[in-house]
Amino acid sequence: MTKPTLSKALTEIKIQCPAKVNLFLRILEKRPDNYHNIYSVFQSISLYDELTVSTSGLGGGGIVLESDSALLPSDNRNLAYQAAELFLKRTGLQGTSLRIGLKKVIPIGAGLGGGSSDCAGVLLALDELFGTNLGRQTLVELGATLGSDVPFFIFKGSAIASGRGEVLKAVKVPSFYYVLINPGFAVSTRWVYENLSLTNKGEKNILVNSDRFFDSTKGLVDKLKNDLEDVTCGKFPEILALKRALLESGAHVALMSGSGPTVFGLFTEEDEADKAFTLLKARYAHRDFSIFLARGL
Repeated sequence: MTKPTLSKALTEIKIQCPAKVNLFLRILEKRPDNYHNIYSVFQSISLYDELTVSTSGLGGGGIVLESDSALLPSDNRNLAYQAAELFLKRTGLQGTSLRIGLKKVIPIGAGLGGGSSDCAGVLLALDELFGTNLGRQTLVELGATLGSDVPFFIFKGSAIASGRGEVLKAVKVPSFYYVLINPGFAVSTRWVYENLSLTNKGEKNILVNSDRFFDSTKGLVDKLKNDLEDVTCGKFPEILALKRALLESGAHVALMSGSGPTVFGLFTEEDEADKAFTLLKARYAHRDFSIFLARGL
């Protein structure tokens, strides 16, 4: 392929990388590759990391990753760094100098997909920066080699996810507001899956695959479930207390997202969500919790 060149007018791009919640998460079976087949509803929300990618003022080649979080590695152990390496290799741009600046807002190891979203954001940003026009499908395929959730953050919006999470079907979810509480510690996704006891092999989830599942807000709320909750809550029972607090604040349902430990309360009205957010901020003012108010995208 012809080696793309950077537009002189475009040397820096900024992008917002949204978090996601799992409105529904069933774990079906373990695969021969040691991943698990899942059946889930992914919903992106208005909680963002901020990403800046630039080539200006750099020389000598190489990728420089800078983050405001001391918890993140700045080398190829970081998914965002890996995404840049993969993109440059795929497009024949190895040796190009890149600077990636990452401002973290989404908690790390929180079950909100922040690392995967940052990874997808780098692929999207570089595709625009260099005008390579790889197309969404190619970017999805590249993202899938880096992480199971990465394709969704290129896909965006709301989707039914199957396979490892990379098989996506667009779906329209009712407009909800979310109050999220992160208790200030990380949970290893790998540990959660290693301690999961599968009891629902082969479940078809036909109801969720039907658009009728989303017709009624009450019907949707009644069906929300996360198969990973028992594992994570078994080790961290404080997650259950946070779910109760969200319900007490007026949430229609409270659920853990992904492998946790973040929990979210679902609201149909913005003023109800705003009121709950204010109450919970005051209730946990003495704790090192991160509490967010977001809407579905």
